Amino acid sequence: MIRSTLMIAGASVALSGCALLSSPDPVQLYRFGGASAYAGTGATSACPDVHVSMRRVDFPEAARGDRILAVTGTEAAYIKGARWVSPAETLFEEALRNAFLDGGTCTVLSSGPLTRDGLLLSVDVRRFEASYVAPGAVPDATIVVLLRLVRPGDRSIVAEDRITVSESAGVNRQSAIVAAFDRATAETSRQIVLWTDQQGFQAMRD
Repeated sequence: MIRSTLMIAGASVALSGCALLSSPDPVQLYRFGGASAYAGTGATSACPDVHVSMRRVDFPEAARGDRILAVTGTEAAYIKGARWVSPAETLFEEALRNAFLDGGTCTVLSSGPLTRDGLLLSVDVRRFEASYVAPGAVPDATIVVLLRLVRPGDRSIVAEDRITVSESAGVNRQSAIVAAFDRATAETSRQIVLWTDQQGFQAMRD
């Protein structure tokens, strides 16, 4: 009888211990960069190839990794229950490289050593966030990028510029926010390719 009582008590403790172990909140994985980043420049088909090497894309520390950054005024947090399937900086760079492959008229993104008249492109992402004007409001997917095109030989700056893109999510919902990031990334990539193409073509003529 004592043995049975001990077994029941032990089972009760074990069950209460299991109840204390909470299951982790489910996390939905998302990706961006699938939207088309068409980048027609209108340059003549006779334009010379502009060979460009792109440095690794820089990302703000808060937006790196797989968490989705949300900013309201001076407050920042990560969207609960949502993650990027890969680090945001990786997905962004993949989307940009694909845009160069699909859209550049003159630009040839070099994977090997630069040619003698090649150029070096720096892409510095300063903001990559869901921007809220107030808690619970409809956010924008906001991307701000600083660009610099350099001649590697003498390190002279060919051109510099700043690109800002915002896409409204339409509703304050995870899937809508991700779709806004997808559109914003496509538009940012399109503008980067267009800018690089035009500035590189001009550098070849100078």
